[in-house]
Amino acid sequence: MTRIVIIGAGFGGVAVAAELLLAGFDDVVVLEKADRIGGVWRDNTYPGCACDVPAPLYSYSRALNPDWSRRYPPHDEILAYLHRCAAEWGVTPLVRFGTEVASATWSGGGWEITIKGGETVRADVLIPAVGQLSRPSIPALPGADGFAGVAVHTAHWSPDVPIEGRRVAVVGTGASAIQLVPAIAGTAAHITVFQRTAPWTVPKPDRRYGRLRKAASRRFPALMRLSRAATWGLTLVAGAAVTGNRPVSALIRGYSWAQRRWQVRDPELRAKVTPDEPLGCKRILFTNGWLPALARPDVDLVTEKIIAVTPTGIRTADGTEHPCDVLVYGTGFAATEFLAPIRVTGRDGVDLADEWRDGAHAYLGLAVPGFPDMFLVYGPNTNTGNTSVIYFHEAQARWITQAVRRVAAGDHLEVRPEVAAAYDSEIQSRLADSVWTACQSWYRTAAGRVVTNWPGRASEYRRRTATLNRSDFLPDPLDVTSGRAPG
Repeated sequence: MTRIVIIGAGFGGVAVAAELLLAGFDDVVVLEKADRIGGVWRDNTYPGCACDVPAPLYSYSRALNPDWSRRYPPHDEILAYLHRCAAEWGVTPLVRFGTEVASATWSGGGWEITIKGGETVRADVLIPAVGQLSRPSIPALPGADGFAGVAVHTAHWSPDVPIEGRRVAVVGTGASAIQLVPAIAGTAAHITVFQRTAPWTVPKPDRRYGRLRKAASRRFPALMRLSRAATWGLTLVAGAAVTGNRPVSALIRGYSWAQRRWQVRDPELRAKVTPDEPLGCKRILFTNGWLPALARPDVDLVTEKIIAVTPTGIRTADGTEHPCDVLVYGTGFAATEFLAPIRVTGRDGVDLADEWRDGAHAYLGLAVPGFPDMFLVYGPNTNTGNTSVIYFHEAQARWITQAVRRVAAGDHLEVRPEVAAAYDSEIQSRLADSVWTACQSWYRTAAGRVVTNWPGRASEYRRRTATLNRSDFLPDPLDVTSGRAPG
């Protein structure tokens, strides 16, 4: 019996667990630190939270959903969909909730996983599926600890956060902030948005799905496949805009320019919201409400640098203090710090944090030299800036299932160092010419290495992970008795 431990019960963890069950592996446990399935869709409950990938594509390929309420569904709908898939596929009973992993250590033929509190779980195969967007990033602002009001990151939102009639400061203008601000404008007494750089935005082609569409999708499932294919085609266009296609990039820049001209009449405000960084170096944001919200009389956009948080507000470099009762950090995630704070120790005592000191890397985003029988989900360079990450999860789940079959047959898989190095060199070479190197973003480490994004089309990634190539791995990576590499 092959014991398989998955860490994390988000979309990636559920995808892998379901694929393994489908392949006949039933000794699977999913360790989840929270009290329910969901990943980012469990953690992010701020007002306005919704998907920015159309629902027909933001779905598992074997569980297309005829009941989406709209093209870009809200977070509670996505969470309910994930819960339903996990239950129907038999994944939910495999999850141990309230179980936070502290460390994982290769112990010569298997993994010893230590739970916070001291319990140890043994596994033949370790599959970390903690994601890239699981640890909120909060800037170290001077004086923040002395703020007398309520301070919260969007990923730690709760219904108790007081908004009605309050003065709210929102730090950041990323994907979360552009959803939150329009949702609370008019409820808050006043909103002050602090912007470091203006994001590229384009209109969000959202619409409700009516009863006729839902009924037709249930009766004729092929219609959902058609909608999914059409959405996929649109993502290819969006992807072309950030991978060097000049006509498509010019088209999207023009679309963004027209949105600003139409929705922002004040020239001064329009100048503030006009991006000065290349299109695509940060995430392009789909929104219909962001710019009109900034144009409201009860919303201010501040572009001066924050120098301190005071007990009653935020002070900027021009000396102005902006009073607030609620401070919201819409500042994203520590996406480049893969697997942190879990300590992972591989063969010969190699610490994964040391291996990744200069930036995370993994062969196909899945395997790291020195860490046998450990396979990552949503690992380094497997993020997508223009299509559904679930597509990548499913490709990884199929590859991992092939790997587990080999381990179950008595094999051990540790990727060859030279294979992993050549792969990483290829990926970094391709990324070096990409738009993602043109500005600092959550795609890059402080040293400038792009560690999150995949440089090509999603279809290329699927093709390259379709078949596990045994020759990419050491022929006999360890002596199971000693736990050491041969020779």
